[in-house]
Amino acid sequence: MLEYEFLKAVAEHADCLILMDINNIIVSAHNHGFDATTYLQTIPVERIRQIHLAGHSVSGPLLIDTHDHPVSDPVWRLYAQALRVIGGIPAMIERDDAIPPLSELLAELDVARSIHAQERAA
Repeated sequence: MLEYEFLKAVAEHADCLILMDINNIIVSAHNHGFDATTYLQTIPVERIRQIHLAGHSVSGPLLIDTHDHPVSDPVWRLYAQALRVIGGIPAMIERDDAIPPLSELLAELDVARSIHAQERAA
């Protein structure tokens, strides 16, 4: 069973909501060889209540979900796609380690707001 099939099954059987971490999708898609867009189109979007955005580390051929780097371009692109599918729901940027200066976090926030505004206008 693919990860997104498992998530869908758990959410439906447990009748619960989903906090969707876009970085986790990018990392898992890269490491396990599935398409991140397919993941996004497969999970029950009506159950998604919040989006998390984060960065990851690179370790050889693998991506590691460390939340200690800036949000990557693939995460920003999937975030834009998610907003098209889900609509404008709350999102937050996660940093669990290597916390940068506030100015860098605010710059990432500006990117998230800009993507949200562009998708809302479209």
